[in-house]
Amino acid sequence: MKTYSAKPIDIKRKLHVIDATDKTLGRLSSQVAKLLMGKHKPIYTPNQDTGDFVTVINAAKVRATGKKASQKVYYRHSNYPGGLKSITLGRLMEQFPTRAIEYAVKGMLPHTRLGARMNRKLKVYAGPEFPNKPKEKTEKAKAKTAKVKEKAKAKTAQAEVKEKPKAKAKTTAKAKTSKSK
Repeated sequence: MKTYSAKPIDIKRKLHVIDATDKTLGRLSSQVAKLLMGKHKPIYTPNQDTGDFVTVINAAKVRATGKKASQKVYYRHSNYPGGLKSITLGRLMEQFPTRAIEYAVKGMLPHTRLGARMNRKLKVYAGPEFPNKPKEKTEKAKAKTAKVKEKAKAKTAQAEVKEKPKAKAKTTAKAKTSKSK
């Protein structure tokens, strides 16, 4: 049996909206990373981006356990002498509430171009409102899909009707040849 490898045609992406209210930062981030990588799907392939789109709302209400708010420090450097800057998790949550989740999830994804592509499917919002909500079908769209389904049924019925006389014609042709012998 050959090993299955997902192809871009096989990948179907969905949108997951996750509410971060009163969830632990690390547990939430690992759940989001799993959805972005596609590990929850049976077609998961490590060298393909099989994951879904993820939107995290209420990022400002995420919590950290223990003393992490005051002791966990994020560092960055400007590449100039003396350019090391640091910020604690508590200050980061006050100033930029979405970045804590973004940094945690980015650290759990592969550190390659593939991981960068996966990270682009993540959207984090501090509050409950977000612009990329899944659109609900309107009555007009529902009626249109119903018409398309009816047309498809009619075409299959016509195809079945056309096939039946051909089958009878073949049997009568066989009967005529056997009579002539």
